[in-house]
Amino acid sequence: MADERVQTGAGAGATQDRPRAGPPRDDEDPTLSEQLEGWLAGEGEKTLGGLIDFFGPKSFAFVFVLLLGVPALPLPTGGATHVFEVIAVLVALQLIAGREQIWLPQRWCGLELAGPRRERFLTGLMKLIRRLERFSKPRFRFLFQHRLSNIVFGTLVIAGSVGAFVAPPFTGLDTLPALGVVLLSLGVLLEDVVVVVVALVVGFVGVVLEIILGSAAVHGVGSLF
Repeated sequence: MADERVQTGAGAGATQDRPRAGPPRDDEDPTLSEQLEGWLAGEGEKTLGGLIDFFGPKSFAFVFVLLLGVPALPLPTGGATHVFEVIAVLVALQLIAGREQIWLPQRWCGLELAGPRRERFLTGLMKLIRRLERFSKPRFRFLFQHRLSNIVFGTLVIAGSVGAFVAPPFTGLDTLPALGVVLLSLGVLLEDVVVVVVALVVGFVGVVLEIILGSAAVHGVGSLF
């Protein structure tokens, strides 16, 4: 997104400006997966703050991918990922408000994104990105990186995050809304409207399933009394 520097803080009012360190964008840039691999293999801290520093303008979308990536896994989470969905909503609100940098408390910026505990997640994320890159290419690039498109992007992220949040625990119904946000964010990073459309379909189907199955469950419980 339109992000020139990242603002982090240790408390409600403490902030620290970090210079943009992400690579410039042009047609000869490495692919998205190559950039992520380069960051993981390079020097510096492999933390949420370090990722924001490195990817600069792309940090909003990358943060959404990382936060919603866990509930997007086809595993019942039992509500353990609610904190990620809440943070995603807060970051999306900053995007909608027109902020050009993400503000995060210092504690969140220190969240480790690499290491043995997260290796499986990162491996799965890299596979997903490479699959998208096989057929994806910039389509309708003029629709991205604008004030209005950022508002729409943030609003859709909030909708998907809320959809994942309200899913009944241990049902796995949070998977599709969260996956919709992940695909949407990757579509924005790849600047491919086709990936964005697929993301919207996935998220919409997920929300519809929640409504249908949730209504059936309520009706079934009601019939017992």
